[in-house]
Amino acid sequence: MSDSIDLVALNSATKYPSIPTYHVLGERGALTEDATPFVGDVVLTEKIDGTNARIIQLPGGDWLIGSREELLAARGDRVTNPALGIVGALRTVAEGLSARDGINVFYLEVYGAKVGAAAKQYTGTGQVGYRLFDVATVPLEVLDRPVERISAWREGGGQSFLTEEALTVAAGVEGIALTPRLAVIAPGSLPTGVDGMSAWLDASWPRTQVELDDQAAGRAEGVVLRTTDRSVIAKARFEDYARTLKRRTRTARSG
Repeated sequence: MSDSIDLVALNSATKYPSIPTYHVLGERGALTEDATPFVGDVVLTEKIDGTNARIIQLPGGDWLIGSREELLAARGDRVTNPALGIVGALRTVAEGLSARDGINVFYLEVYGAKVGAAAKQYTGTGQVGYRLFDVATVPLEVLDRPVERISAWREGGGQSFLTEEALTVAAGVEGIALTPRLAVIAPGSLPTGVDGMSAWLDASWPRTQVELDDQAAGRAEGVVLRTTDRSVIAKARFEDYARTLKRRTRTARSG
């Protein structure tokens, strides 16, 4: 790997930005009735409960593998960080990626085995899986900025993400399965209230589509909502809605 790359800057510039919840989080993690506005078709995909990982392609063919927060391995490393089995799951993928210009970042969810408390929802026999959910490009010149400015640039939407169509093409070229595409709906079809959204999720997509074996418990984590150009993205998790409604019921009874 080129010694001219500032790894601290690269790590910051390629982290996955925070995704807001569909209903805005209020005090103590409770959802409010303020919903994220969408314009145009909304792509619904399954939100998998594993660990966020990334493969970073550099100009010239070098690559790195990272978790959400840190870099774990690079091309040519003999010793790598084994955290959460990310490198073991993705090394072959990284080695097989097609050559591209600039810095490209493939974001994947690694899940199953011992990856988090939800592992049993996906496997009962210790299997590990991964799914691609986004690809972004990062300008080389961004790495010359101070880390604080890079972080603000990233969280302010500085990374350029592929549209839904381009992401589907890239996944096909690389032979990497995407997170399940559940539906494409008009924004007017989305429930606007917390109660309605909770009921809609429970009725529509309560079970994961990425079980790794027939012993998986099978409960889904939630849904990611995104416009086809990815200009708007939000997440809706079963846990957030259940917690919010439970608190509302408890407050009503005590009142």
